[in-house]
Amino acid sequence: MRHVMVRYTVRADQAQENARLIGEVFAALRRTTPPGLAYSAYTLEDGVSFVHVASMSDGANNPLQQLAEFKAFTAGVKERCEIPPVTTTLREVGSYSSEDAWSR
Repeated sequence: MRHVMVRYTVRADQAQENARLIGEVFAALRRTTPPGLAYSAYTLEDGVSFVHVASMSDGANNPLQQLAEFKAFTAGVKERCEIPPVTTTLREVGSYSSEDAWSR
């Protein structure tokens, strides 16, 4: 399994557009449900810094890169940014997930 984190900061006037484009990626993921992918995106308290985390069962094949919506998002991200994206490979030490815990 491969885990990556991408962090960047957009210009204040681009934060809403960036969030809209991310929403389109998630809508496409819900439609296509690619196997072997866990993906999340966050905005930090400043409202302009974003963090994306992706885990892929096949480290050589990123299903996100097959989506037209993801291609549209990434095509203009550098122009929206004040601080460009930095990708970091993560090495998992441990993880836990329980949908029951979130529904309480």
